[in-house]
Amino acid sequence: MTARQLDPVRASLDRALHALAALGPEPAEHANRIGAILWSPPRIVIVGRLKAGKSTLVNALVGAPVAETAALEATSVVSVYQDGAPARVEAVLGDGTRRPIDTARGQVSELPVPADEISYLHRWLPSAAIRDYTLVDTPGLATLTSENEARTRRVLIDGYAQTRTASVDADAAVFLFDSTPRADEIAFLRQLGFTPLTTLGVLSRADGFGEGALGARDPLAHAAEHASKLAAELRETVMAVLPIAGLLAETSHTGALTETDARALAALDGIAPLDLIDLLDSEDPGAVPPQVRGRLLDLLGEFGMIHGRAVAARGGAALNEWLVANSGVPQLRGVLSHYLGAFAAVRRAGRIMAELDQLAYTHPARDQIRAITDGLRSDPAMHTVVLFEHLEAMLEADPTSPVTAELRRLIEHPSPAEKLGLLPTATADEVRGQAAQKRAWAQGQALSTMTAAEDAALVTLIHTYGLLTRGA
Repeated sequence: MTARQLDPVRASLDRALHALAALGPEPAEHANRIGAILWSPPRIVIVGRLKAGKSTLVNALVGAPVAETAALEATSVVSVYQDGAPARVEAVLGDGTRRPIDTARGQVSELPVPADEISYLHRWLPSAAIRDYTLVDTPGLATLTSENEARTRRVLIDGYAQTRTASVDADAAVFLFDSTPRADEIAFLRQLGFTPLTTLGVLSRADGFGEGALGARDPLAHAAEHASKLAAELRETVMAVLPIAGLLAETSHTGALTETDARALAALDGIAPLDLIDLLDSEDPGAVPPQVRGRLLDLLGEFGMIHGRAVAARGGAALNEWLVANSGVPQLRGVLSHYLGAFAAVRRAGRIMAELDQLAYTHPARDQIRAITDGLRSDPAMHTVVLFEHLEAMLEADPTSPVTAELRRLIEHPSPAEKLGLLPTATADEVRGQAAQKRAWAQGQALSTMTAAEDAALVTLIHTYGLLTRGA
């Protein structure tokens, strides 16, 4: 699935909103409000424990050192990063009012009011890197103070209705952890209401994984192997697990590395790795002064300093390319653009349909609005969105049901063969035969359902398999 495949979904929803607006001035206000959600980029929330590397990753994705990573007051507040000019920051208070904030080099040094009075910080940055999605950086789970975790829960789970709708109602999550996520982290993540298709796991600090830079195994290769195993173990929680070297990512993507840094690193080539680490802890002036060595360690970490020295001899551009290649960010951007972002947009479309459904029950023009929603659900362009709605309902009602597994496969895979559990090379006759078998199975399941969610899902599954049987 790619983002381009979602264009027909947006077009269908846009037509429905125009039809809603045509019902009168008051329905038009609802259409404009919902339209603002439709045409804004999907919101992706970054979650994880304190010091998991969330803000470092945000800086790498934004392409500028704007997210505070030190123990500053601003790190205890949810921040929303959105493409827009001019660059500015506003504090959104609990009552919805906004207060402008002065920044120094893009970072907030002082909050205008106590942190517990702020719902979130809204940050606009002229950045093409976040044009297709908005990032929501969170304070952290199980942090040094219970207030930080409570604030994240308040904004993302309990929330103020106005705040959630207008600014931080996220469509997908990137979940950062080191080694193996803890049970309380997974429990919190599930409270956010995302599906495995809208949750991406990130194994952070991959350059220090296992025994680290001085170990017998390459930490990046070790992290990649471990991430693959975790992806299989956490399949019911995340769509994939990617290893990310956060420090390498931030340095290479924010323009922090200079030609002078590259020359200094190259001057350290030829020193045995253990001797280099010892040198970093000493005041020995050496060929590279201690303060320069300290800067290199802050920029590159032990892994980058040990393994980047030979590359640095070719100059700053070559070193930065090496950092990018080893950071994991190119792979992460690919997943964000082609998979997580696409499924986030599907989830966003489902939320819009739910808004229209609510109007169809409560608004005086309910009959006309219900006709609009019925037309949406029968539109072939919206079929994946309808399946996704049923998946969310089944994940809540019975995540281990075979119906849940069928819904996920139908949504996750692009080709008719793969949707049915066949190899992509399956023939048309094999696809039709398998679809007929699946349809018969779903009809049998529908005779004795356990929940209302399963009953509704099976009706849609029978229709879907019927379409596949006919080659539609």
